[in-house]
Amino acid sequence: MRALNLITLFLVIVGGLNWLLVGLFEFDLVAALFGGQDAAVSRIVYVLVGASAVWQLMPFIRAMSVGETAAEANIGHHHR
Repeated sequence: MRALNLITLFLVIVGGLNWLLVGLFEFDLVAALFGGQDAAVSRIVYVLVGASAVWQLMPFIRAMSVGETAAEANIGHHHR
């Protein structure tokens, strides 16, 4: 589960950085790397980033339900 959380968090960050580039420079890095927005690989990356965002909603909602202070208290603690 930890590996999946790290992978999805990484993909959400990639998506966020891609949107930053789109917003600042009108440059879609994913499309540039994989052959355009309509290319199959680009579409797969977009779907994986979106699915990762949905996956990351779970820890976000959990953190919101325990309160910000309690969530911040767990920063740096590793759960196995």
